[in-house]
Amino acid sequence: MQTIRKLKSKPGLWFCDNVDVPTIGNRDVLVAVTHAGICGTDRHIYEWDRWSQSRVKVGITTGHEFVGRIVKLGNDVERLRVGQRVSAEGHIYCGQCRSCRSGNAHICAQVQILGIDRDGCFAQFVSIPEQNIWPVDDRIPNEIAAIFDPLGNAVHTVMEADVSGKTVLITGVGIIGLMAVTVAKAAGAGKILVSDVDPHRLEVARELGADVCYLASDKDWPEQARAATDGHGPEVLLEMSGSPFAIRQGFAALADGGTAALLGIPGDEVSINFANDIIFKGAKVLGINGRRIFKTWFQMETFLLSGRLNLEPIITHVIEMENFEDGFRMMQSGEAIKVVLKIPQKEPIACPTASLTSGAKT
Repeated sequence: MQTIRKLKSKPGLWFCDNVDVPTIGNRDVLVAVTHAGICGTDRHIYEWDRWSQSRVKVGITTGHEFVGRIVKLGNDVERLRVGQRVSAEGHIYCGQCRSCRSGNAHICAQVQILGIDRDGCFAQFVSIPEQNIWPVDDRIPNEIAAIFDPLGNAVHTVMEADVSGKTVLITGVGIIGLMAVTVAKAAGAGKILVSDVDPHRLEVARELGADVCYLASDKDWPEQARAATDGHGPEVLLEMSGSPFAIRQGFAALADGGTAALLGIPGDEVSINFANDIIFKGAKVLGINGRRIFKTWFQMETFLLSGRLNLEPIITHVIEMENFEDGFRMMQSGEAIKVVLKIPQKEPIACPTASLTSGAKT
């Protein structure tokens, strides 16, 4: 099969056209991938930054956002069928640790992440445990079904922060930040304020429903945000950037008694004035990781089928898998926001039901 792999310990990814189709275990399914989204994490792996070098093994097939159709079932799979259109939760959870058994499988202690810890979906076929499969409603287009993973991040962040009827500030309107704008609006948020370093992204955020947009380079914008909310400050902060500066600005703007939901991942430690910005404010701080399995997925599907989410301005490019490097370059230049790859289809070769390992002939 064809795949996109991390073959060398340096920047770049490599197109491979002679990789063994994954074998599947008794409780797994083999999915023929039709569309796959390029994520910010994939970009980190492509650029081979410090995080990627410390976490990702050379030789892995990358990618974790996808939609496709089931072509083979493990012997003990009961609730799924061949030909069914599906996506999947990319956090492969153990089901046995304390987190999993207390309803927090999204922070499983033994988690394996698709495309990072095990072979991912930038491939014509991917092996997924039955427990992680999500059947896709026929009314949801492939390009949207392929990006359930980041949309789920946005939905999880918005819903945990309880934005309904509240003023909301979103710091960082990259892919997930932009999704958070339309999700917050659909969830009944009041005034929505956003900040970012990119004027174009701010314009897209306005198109999606943001009421006030601030250039993050303007050091006075937190005071302007407080003034725009009757002097109190926004009641909810959704931090999507991971920028230490944006985090400090967001907390400075946040209202007393407000809630801060933090999804963006800083590249290093962040200093913050705990006394003034958290303790004396009585702020509630939420760490957001992944998606609640599968609570967030049900919420996401409900939003999509309601017709209240606008994702069209976010999915800017749908390109062929073999042109993946163009997709990464467009993301780096800012020309593209969200890029979806179309994966070429082929009939699956004989695939034994066995272990979860896959070969790597390149």
